[in-house]
Amino acid sequence: MTVRGLSGRLIGRQKHADTDPLEREIELALNPGVFIPDGACFSFVGALTEVAVKIETLTDTDPTRAITLHETFLAGCYEKAEEVDDSSGSFGQCVDELFCGWIKARQADGADPDETATRLLGWMDDDRYGFCYHLERDAVGVFNKAGLAAFVRQVRGRLDGAANATADGSSKDRPEYIRRRWGEALRTLYLAQENCEAYVALAEETGPTAQDCHAIATLLVTQCQPKESLAWVERGIDLNKNSLHGSMASSDLAKLKLEILVKLGRGNEALDAAWAGYVEHPSKYRYDNLMRFVPQAERPKWHERAIGAAKGANLQSLMELLLSTKELERLADLVRQSKDSVIEGLSHYATEPVAQQLEEPHPDLAARLWRAQGMRIVNAKKSKYYAAALSNFESAKRCFERAGLVTEWEKTVHQVRADHHRKTGFLSGFERLVAGAGPRDEPSFLERAKVRWAARQPRDNK
Repeated sequence: MTVRGLSGRLIGRQKHADTDPLEREIELALNPGVFIPDGACFSFVGALTEVAVKIETLTDTDPTRAITLHETFLAGCYEKAEEVDDSSGSFGQCVDELFCGWIKARQADGADPDETATRLLGWMDDDRYGFCYHLERDAVGVFNKAGLAAFVRQVRGRLDGAANATADGSSKDRPEYIRRRWGEALRTLYLAQENCEAYVALAEETGPTAQDCHAIATLLVTQCQPKESLAWVERGIDLNKNSLHGSMASSDLAKLKLEILVKLGRGNEALDAAWAGYVEHPSKYRYDNLMRFVPQAERPKWHERAIGAAKGANLQSLMELLLSTKELERLADLVRQSKDSVIEGLSHYATEPVAQQLEEPHPDLAARLWRAQGMRIVNAKKSKYYAAALSNFESAKRCFERAGLVTEWEKTVHQVRADHHRKTGFLSGFERLVAGAGPRDEPSFLERAKVRWAARQPRDNK
């Protein structure tokens, strides 16, 4: 062997010897050169997470090494990005957690907070795969006080610099995009700092939204300023009313308003407001909210009043309310008065629990509910759920027979055969059910598997 060849082998061995063993684990887990389809992404990310956990354990004992390994891991993830179908988002979440681990390691190592913020924002700027999208929402949970303050200063600087930005055709370079992007980030950071004064100033500067009003009101409540908090709640409610499409903050504002009124000793006003909200849209959720403000001794009276006011609610909401409040006889009357065609239009989330509750006291009504669920599936041609439809029809058959309504079951059979005779796959299972061999009588997947497995085992010749 030549000296040059020997030298090259020795250098290669030395280089390999100097490599951190966890770097080799990172590379193995990333499986470079192999495309990861969506179906395999979960197990792929699981392997990455196992390595990430090993690296994070070094944060307390060897933070400098942890920093380097996090940066190596992040570099590998960016290199791997185009070899992964991350439709589930799990790979992106794993990268997000690596960024947070890097922040913790930097802080444990006593690194300069401003440098940490600068580097993190640099990655957020150059984010071609979207790994850093709204990274600040998770980063606030790992920043220490100094790190968060440094990050806030630099984000604030970017927002202030938006006034000097000029558009060049890219949406990310438009001043309004910059203001919106970093304005949202600052709101997240101010909330984490519980810096109500800065949040209010930012909201007034950019124009407050209903969500801003709820956030500010919540901060003021924690700071024992209920009167000021109520003013922001009222402002948010007004903004929401004047908005074309409303906002997600609407119910949160209404709930917070009631809590603040109680804190202010204005419980009667809270009760009146809860009642007004309930009457507007009677529902299980609003009933529960109303009863929070009703004195214990007055609950029976208010319950009757609430049930009476709910009679104009849509059928599904009313069914959920009566079931939740254990008004089974009223629920039975409601089902009795409802047409089959109307019940078939309801979600199984509403009808199935009602059917289960009515099977013992009112099997005839339960049968109608089970039948409606089955009809809803086959009428909609949802072949993916035909197994569920067969189970529903089996329950309907059982309940009709218990109620002595065999004729009703025979009408159902005739209707299914007439309307769905072309659905041969479904109909074969339905005919087995009619003959008395429904899904409940058939062995489950695991039962079949165990029988076949036992048959394959070698027999004892003794």
